[in-house]
Amino acid sequence: MRGLQGKTVVVTGGGGGIGGATCRRFAAEGAKVAVFDIAAAAAAATVAAIVDQGGTAKAFVCDIVDYEAVQAAVEAARTAFGPIDVLVNNAGWDIFRPFLKTTPAEWQRLIAINLTGALNLHYAVLPEMAQRRSGRVINIASDAARVGSSGEAVYAACKAGLVGLTKTLAREHAREGITLNVVCPGPTETALFGDFLSASSNPEKLQDAFRRSIPLGRLGSPEDLPGAILFFASDDAAFITGQVISVSGGLTMAG
Repeated sequence: MRGLQGKTVVVTGGGGGIGGATCRRFAAEGAKVAVFDIAAAAAAATVAAIVDQGGTAKAFVCDIVDYEAVQAAVEAARTAFGPIDVLVNNAGWDIFRPFLKTTPAEWQRLIAINLTGALNLHYAVLPEMAQRRSGRVINIASDAARVGSSGEAVYAACKAGLVGLTKTLAREHAREGITLNVVCPGPTETALFGDFLSASSNPEKLQDAFRRSIPLGRLGSPEDLPGAILFFASDDAAFITGQVISVSGGLTMAG
């Protein structure tokens, strides 16, 4: 895609399924990739896969909930690769239970990881983007934010908040040449989705039900997401901001 060669990209949750696939695709397009993850081994594995293919990447162990740790990791990425051109807020966490069976402590963790973490990253990268009058932010939300999802009330609320944050910041920073957009995955075969299935009484039956509900006839794979993410980061999307796109095989068709 146009305009990604040589860009510095931060991807949170870069050691996971969608995050790792996104990091690898950015590197294949010639970007320098800062792989942020709380799990050092997972981040290192993504970096190794990129370097093995001749790409440029470095791992940064970072707890996105910790504001000071985020600031330090972003500064370390700048030192390694130069100013941040693209931020992908991908890191997330969920539990799968009806709301009345969750606890306030679980709500706080969900909010911290899925919303506060993204706030911390925006606050760390946007000032320099504004100064340079250039930047791309892609926030990974969920179709749960658009249509709701039983058993994911607080997660859905956080992701809906991320959509609202994106649209507001898109308005605030448009005149500074910064675009912010949202990609909403549908059911995707990641470790998090595996946890969701394992929490059910019949994982195989539930997985089959999801598959049959998707018009394209299959669950998503992590490799289905990078195309939309990189599009928003590319020069091809230079006149697009504040938008939300679902990558869900047609499960949701929100207007």
